[in-house]
Amino acid sequence: MAVHLITGAGSGIGAALARRLLDRGDQIVLLARDAGRAREIASSFPGASTIVGDLAQPGRLSWALSKQALPERIDSLVHAAGVVDLGPVADLPATLWERQLAVNLVGPAELTRLLLPLLRMSKGRVVFVNSGAGLHAHADWSAYAASKHGLKALADSLRAEEAEHGVRVTSIYPGRTATPMQERVHHQEGREYDPSRFIAPDSVATTILTALDLPDDAALTDLTVRPTG
Repeated sequence: MAVHLITGAGSGIGAALARRLLDRGDQIVLLARDAGRAREIASSFPGASTIVGDLAQPGRLSWALSKQALPERIDSLVHAAGVVDLGPVADLPATLWERQLAVNLVGPAELTRLLLPLLRMSKGRVVFVNSGAGLHAHADWSAYAASKHGLKALADSLRAEEAEHGVRVTSIYPGRTATPMQERVHHQEGREYDPSRFIAPDSVATTILTALDLPDDAALTDLTVRPTG
């Protein structure tokens, strides 16, 4: 039975992936930012395990994980958590830059570092759910796009460094996806939200499963997914 550790499983793409993995009989471990959120997520995914660690505080992740029992093996680490706050550079305060960089980039880097010994043992996979903003930056998206461009650099470097250990690294770049985050983006943009116009979270989960399920003689490095509408 494969063991997958997933961040951001409380909603959207992470939740869709967690459900797919559970339904096929895999074991999932879900990262939650605090104990209350862990209880909420566990109630949504009976049979899943949870661990607590706040990606918004990367410097405390090592301490948090040291106080909890981690699985004996991890076959994949999927980074699906993320936050977004839009605004022009002229108006975006440092606190919003720091939060997005922490949750979207520094937190994933630190969590990956801490779990690399387990991933090396299993010759596992690391999947970063990036964004179209990780390839192209538009007006008002500076902080979020910077965090996602950084996430691409993290994935590219990690892939080169860990190849000798058999760890494979994939970046997925979804276009606009019908998630609570996308609804928040539309609210910030002052636009009406119509989820039917965007990619279903389950479709992105399918691309992640493709990366996870490839035979050992192949690796999916970068995949861009766009709405058809």
